[in-house]
Amino acid sequence: MNTKQKRRMNTIFYALLAHAVVVHGAAAQTPVDTTSSSAKQEAIASEHVRDAVAVVRKLDDVERMQGVLTSAKGIFIVPNYRRAAVGVGAAGGTGILLVRRASGGWSDPVFYNTGGLSVGLQAGVEGGNLVLVLNNDKAVNAFLKKNNFSVNAKAGLTVVRWNKMVQGTAGAGDVVAWSDTQGLFGDVATVQVNDIRFNQNVTNAYYERTLSATDVIKGTTNNPQAAPLVDALVAAAEPAK
Repeated sequence: MNTKQKRRMNTIFYALLAHAVVVHGAAAQTPVDTTSSSAKQEAIASEHVRDAVAVVRKLDDVERMQGVLTSAKGIFIVPNYRRAAVGVGAAGGTGILLVRRASGGWSDPVFYNTGGLSVGLQAGVEGGNLVLVLNNDKAVNAFLKKNNFSVNAKAGLTVVRWNKMVQGTAGAGDVVAWSDTQGLFGDVATVQVNDIRFNQNVTNAYYERTLSATDVIKGTTNNPQAAPLVDALVAAAEPAK
């Protein structure tokens, strides 16, 4: 075998070796996750709805809160509010809006993303359940008419911190803010939740079609998986006997 032939054989050998390495490496890689983005978002939405059921049951155990829910026009639940750091810019979470219908009962959930509590969180507080009870149509319309907004005085909404309230003062605010975590709201009497955005993708995934927040509230469609949350809210909002 002459020099030219040897060079050709070496070229073929190294080409085959390189191909084998590539094929082996590809086979050894973790299998690609073929789960669709929509399916993942639907699973996340369903988890938040299940978590919200537990939050509503906590509210039902707070005697004075039952009176607030009885006359509420809507409720915004953030089952797992979390923070990135103390102060302005704290991380938020996925929020769920349900609205009381004129015909009675409650709507299915609409999904939102939340920004931060502008009043900040006390040191050592990582987060917890956050609930905004919407006392009137003005508060509900803030969620339905705007895609990016804040719940605060600048938006024309008076927000009353629950643990600063006394019996009979719920009507003083358009919104009543409640949390199961001591210190979540800091040391101020009012609460401001910033950068609330309608989550189109998660809402679409949960109902498997494109919907606006108003579509869901009006009952254009429904998801049977939301029934436990709606039922829990109906029970919590029933007038005390």
